[in-house]
Amino acid sequence: QVRLVESGGGLVQAGGSLRLSCTASGTTRGINALGWYRQAPGRQRDLVAVITSAGTTNYADSVKGRFTITRDNGMTTAYLLMNSLKPEDTAVYYCHADRRSFGKSYEYWGQGTQVTVSS
Repeated sequence: QVRLVESGGGLVQAGGSLRLSCTASGTTRGINALGWYRQAPGRQRDLVAVITSAGTTNYADSVKGRFTITRDNGMTTAYLLMNSLKPEDTAVYYCHADRRSFGKSYEYWGQGTQVTVSS
């Protein structure tokens, strides 16, 4: 099992910045991707950004150029630096981990952290 704990959410004015952190604990060996998803009220949970163990990154079009995902070498911590925040970025942000072990895939979710951007 992998436990993911997010931190860094909060209230910020439009144009401001926040940095989210996600720390993984437990059976972290085999984590090959860490990502951030977000879910606004009444909407589905969508991918924001993901980073693989190879360092490959992928971003939602809506955050390209504003958000940056990074990770530590051990694939136990992921960060999401969010710049130029907009009110439409308001959502609960969830950390996600994908782990491979003996040919099987497992995915894990954090409890989420609220990000609110005021106009």
